[in-house]
Amino acid sequence: MLKVAVIGAGAISAAHIQAYLQFPERCRIVAVCDIYPDKAQQRVNEYRLTHARAVQDYSDLLHEEIDLVSVCTPPYTHAPIAIDFLRAGKHVLVEKPMSSSLKECDDMNEAARESGKLLSVVAQNRFKTPMMKLKSVLESGLAGPVVHAQVDSFWWRGHCYYDLWWRGTWEKEGGGCTLNHAVHHIDAFLWMMGRPSEIQAFMSNTSHDNAEVEDLSVAMLRYPTGALAQITSSVVHHGEEQQLIFQAKQARISVPWKLKASSSKANGFPEPNPELEQQIQSLYDSLPEVVYEGHAGQIDNVMAAVETGSPLLIDGISGRNTLELIVGIYKSASTGEKVLFPLQPDDPFYTGAGIQANATHFYEKQTSVENFQDMSITTGSNYKA
Repeated sequence: MLKVAVIGAGAISAAHIQAYLQFPERCRIVAVCDIYPDKAQQRVNEYRLTHARAVQDYSDLLHEEIDLVSVCTPPYTHAPIAIDFLRAGKHVLVEKPMSSSLKECDDMNEAARESGKLLSVVAQNRFKTPMMKLKSVLESGLAGPVVHAQVDSFWWRGHCYYDLWWRGTWEKEGGGCTLNHAVHHIDAFLWMMGRPSEIQAFMSNTSHDNAEVEDLSVAMLRYPTGALAQITSSVVHHGEEQQLIFQAKQARISVPWKLKASSSKANGFPEPNPELEQQIQSLYDSLPEVVYEGHAGQIDNVMAAVETGSPLLIDGISGRNTLELIVGIYKSASTGEKVLFPLQPDDPFYTGAGIQANATHFYEKQTSVENFQDMSITTGSNYKA
């Protein structure tokens, strides 16, 4: 029976708590921590966590008998909290984004190596059936090599969204929609495509003059194979449609699932290729459903790794790779220059201080509220057509 602590009692903590509660035979939540202890107690009461106590200071838990910690705090706190728990001998699951800088990612991964404990970064979209199936279809090679990919991470957030005290600043949130919303789609995209060789990006703040950070960005990526990709990150898109589209040499596939395959007529114009479509569709239909979706799927994966030594699907290296692409977008959009990968430790955007000093500041934050009464949130598409 794994003993679990949840650090941070804000909106996303509910997803973690609900996920752990799906595995009552394998884990037990023993503590919920928040700098606002009434919020921690509210979570304990709301989910009837009879074995848990509310804690204000996470350091009080460092030397207790806890096996696994979920870090659900604002991004600028992820690194110090994760490092402290890793060094105290606890396994750590940290919410997205992994941290606010590549330097912090490297420090977190080093702490995991030194301690021998597991570090996983939340990317719950991988644990959804359409994502798993798309990954398998791409790996089958039936569609051929990818020549173009399109990532639409479309969200919508009202002006007051950035009034929350830690949001909307480079220092505390670490970035805008590219870092804190598109991170899930960027993670899934890299899982399927790998790291590009170069990137050119643009960003803007079109609708939130109470935030330093962007609410819209567009990035263009090039791969050594010649393949191109585009990523749009947004909190200004009504409807919040989200999709990943892969145009391969033989067929087009995507989440939500859509399949098209073409053959060439004698004059070079397209005609449908129903045989290939049927072959790909048969493979897709034969693939299994995910047993536990979203956060529950990732928590199942992390607990299995703790219990049996099975591999993590998303470790700290994977989390760092996702942040590196996002930092590349910020660097290109802020400097107007093309960015080459990998980014080096001497890069001005490698540290949090470097990002704060060099990233474009659109507006100054004017309003700051401690908490929202309504803690309900949207966590994205199920990617089913």
